[in-house]
Parts: sequence; structure tokens; C-alpha cells
Amino acid sequence: QVDFVESGGSLVQPGGSLTLSCAVPESIFNIHSMGWYRQAPGKQREWVAGITIMGRATYADSAKGRFTISRDSAKNTVNLRMTNLKPEDTAAYYCNLLSVPRAWGQGTQVTVSS
Repeated sequence: QVDFVESGGSLVQPGGSLTLSCAVPESIFNIHSMGWYRQAPGKQREWVAGITIMGRATYADSAKGRFTISRDSAKNTVNLRMTNLKPEDTAAYYCNLLSVPRAWGQGTQVTVSS
């Protein structure tokens, strides 16, 4: 069973911005810390950012200063605002629990290219 639905990916030029969104079931959203992950072609999936139910955010070094993770309690979504995008940010982006991930969703593709 897949619990998470990611959206918002697109083709964007270097230096551009994008906001990803992840729909999370309310039963999960209210009790679990959530994270964004990404997987580039030929590479392992890596953690990008996390946020606790209290809103405390943490980031991978590659995301610090450029990405902002947030929670929208009204919509039960976890969002990732990405700015100053670089070609190396090109990947499929996924959301999942920050602790032990559940089944992965389809992800949303982000391509940074001129």
C-alpha cells in the first residue's frame, strides 16, 4: 500500500525555483516526522530534508540554504521549496517517513537543465 502522493516536479532552468508537495494521510501526518528524499539516475536514493510534527526542520548539506521543508496542517501536505536549483539536483523526488520508510510512491521528477 502506497500512502504518499508527490507532485510539483518539472523541467526548470539552473537558478530557478520549484515547490514540491506531498499528500499524506491524516493518520500519518499527525504522528510522524516526514522527509523528502531523491534518487538520481544510477544513484542510490538519498535523504534531502526532514521535518518533525512540531515543525523542526533538518537538511542534507546539499540542501542547506536552498531548500525549505514545511508542513501544511490544513491540507495534510509536506512541501519542499527549492531555490537556486542546480543540474545536480536533477532526480526523482519522494516523500516518506523520516524514520523507517514505508512503501515508496511514484515520486515526482525534477529536471534542472538549460
